[in-house]
Amino acid sequence: MTHPTRPDIRRPLTLRDVSEASGVSEMTVSRVLRSRGDVSAATRERVLAAARQLGYVPNKIAGALASQRVNLVAVIIPSLSNMVYPEVMTGISAVLEDTGLQPVVGVTHYLPEREESVLYEMLSWRPSGVILAGLEHSDAARAMLGNAGIPIVEIMDVDGEPVDSVVGISHRRAGRKMAEAILAAGYKKIGFLGTMMPYDHRAKKRLEGLEEGLADAGISLVDREFYSGGSALLKGREMTEAILARSPDLDFLYYSNDMIGAGGLLYCLEKGIDVPNALGLAGFNGVELLDGLPRRLATMDACRLEIGRTAAEIIAGLHPGGLVGGERVELSPTIDLGDTIRR
Repeated sequence: MTHPTRPDIRRPLTLRDVSEASGVSEMTVSRVLRSRGDVSAATRERVLAAARQLGYVPNKIAGALASQRVNLVAVIIPSLSNMVYPEVMTGISAVLEDTGLQPVVGVTHYLPEREESVLYEMLSWRPSGVILAGLEHSDAARAMLGNAGIPIVEIMDVDGEPVDSVVGISHRRAGRKMAEAILAAGYKKIGFLGTMMPYDHRAKKRLEGLEEGLADAGISLVDREFYSGGSALLKGREMTEAILARSPDLDFLYYSNDMIGAGGLLYCLEKGIDVPNALGLAGFNGVELLDGLPRRLATMDACRLEIGRTAAEIIAGLHPGGLVGGERVELSPTIDLGDTIRR
């Protein structure tokens, strides 16, 4: 299969590009993409394979608007139940409020194939920009993003190669920073607990950073407890019970997020475990949930509101850099030691 040259990355792909790549006429490509039945199975598969590899997305508003764009900004996030994303959305909405642009949300549930289908549908309506969480995408999703011809901002994470602009924190550095705080407090037998594993790439990077930081001091992670489902207080309690039953000599537990960390803290207090002297605890995200706990869980601020605001500014052309694409903004999270790390 041949590939058309793309001298202008901002030029959206057309039926002609798919026609040239698949070796069939534009009319046949149109029939396939409109799900007409008068095309052979072999030709249909060839056209769909070419479109997928190129990242072509049909234009559902073709002929309806002179600009071929609508005033929507596609915002694609992994979860609505995760307490992180409402604050990100607040930042995005606050900036777009007076721009004439309207955010529309799609949810991926941390699944690459779901992200691909959500992105396909949203791009087919020709939004004015895309904001999406993370830097890890399927080849087809990356091709769609790269050929969309609009500003793209990947958010939450800067550890990787962005398609266009990126706004977030380094999760590897966040993990290393937590390792330094744990070691400085004298803890030596550390366990890690994570949900949405292995789908949560940012949690995986924090784990990698933690292990790198511990390794610098000659210490290895003693144990880990993973769960492939979502986060909840009850799940945090269950995971904490499981890891402590398996490795009772642990003196520190680092959770992939505050929700399960809060559940772990409640479990430890219920069982009479001396926190932070016998067992230290820390989460990640700095969510408001922590304000209602009997003790303040150590955590790290993920700069959520600022990430949302900055991403929206880039999409709307309002960022101080004056650019609409190709920006890299790395923010610096801060540690709050709370009441669960020894001073």
